[in-house]
Amino acid sequence: MSRSKLVHIVDEVAELEEFEGPLTMIQVLDGFLDAGNAAARAVRHLVEVSDAAPVVATFDVDAFHDYRARRPAISFVRDHYESYDAPRLVVRLLHDAGGTPYLLLSGPEPDNRWEAFARAVREVVERFEVDNVISLGSVPMAVPHTRPLTVTHHANNPDLVPEESHWTGEIRVPSSAQALVEVRLGEWGHDAQGFVVHIPHYVAQLDYPQAAAELVEKAELAGRLTIDLTELRLEAEARAEEIARYLAENEETAQVVRALEQQYDAFARAEERGSSLLAENQPLPTGDELGREFERFLADLEDPDKGEGEK
Repeated sequence: MSRSKLVHIVDEVAELEEFEGPLTMIQVLDGFLDAGNAAARAVRHLVEVSDAAPVVATFDVDAFHDYRARRPAISFVRDHYESYDAPRLVVRLLHDAGGTPYLLLSGPEPDNRWEAFARAVREVVERFEVDNVISLGSVPMAVPHTRPLTVTHHANNPDLVPEESHWTGEIRVPSSAQALVEVRLGEWGHDAQGFVVHIPHYVAQLDYPQAAAELVEKAELAGRLTIDLTELRLEAEARAEEIARYLAENEETAQVVRALEQQYDAFARAEERGSSLLAENQPLPTGDELGREFERFLADLEDPDKGEGEK
């Protein structure tokens, strides 16, 4: 296919030209599917643990970005502007712990021209002969942080999703550029899959490294890569301890979490029996109740000295 002007691809990447194994490209676009900053943290971790991260493809951000809707930051220093944070939508060449190369497409989700963006991604896939595209994302759900994280696995090729889906029937949800890329790549004969981790909605505004670790682990398995998760696991443990300390000191919030635990466990038992997922006599807390409790929860986590001063 002829090249568009929307993506500039490095013509020669000797390592990829010589690489004979299956090549994976991980796709993470900021701005939508990123509750708890899980996907963004996953991207940062992948870059940090790679020995190098050269850019091998650059998308024309001006063609996709709405600057008035998402204004990039710039520093004002005494009497002048400097250090403009220009948005970048790029593909980097990374390596796993064993030296296996893979690609990482990351940057702001396009605000417009999604079809053109999908075609530009196709150019990257076909130029570098990518075998598997894996997208990562996270969404808030009414689940407690004390239970295992659940993940929705999706793909444009049913052979890529060996386990049975927890979802039945059809549900209409807001789309994303990542979702459209997966659909279009399937139509063009390229495999694409993705993972969306469900995180407790009351921590959706905080960094939630446990979810980032879960996403990296899923990408690691699907892409047959080896990624060191030590740093993310340590961050996850520290965050869990912060939440546990807060709940130990705030009984009202702890009661709301216990209600979510009861509902979650009832769902799990019902799924095992193949019966109704609605728990008898255990309704979920109302949105207003959750909102009041967890607005205070988030505020106190972000400002731990506030809670101490009120005692």
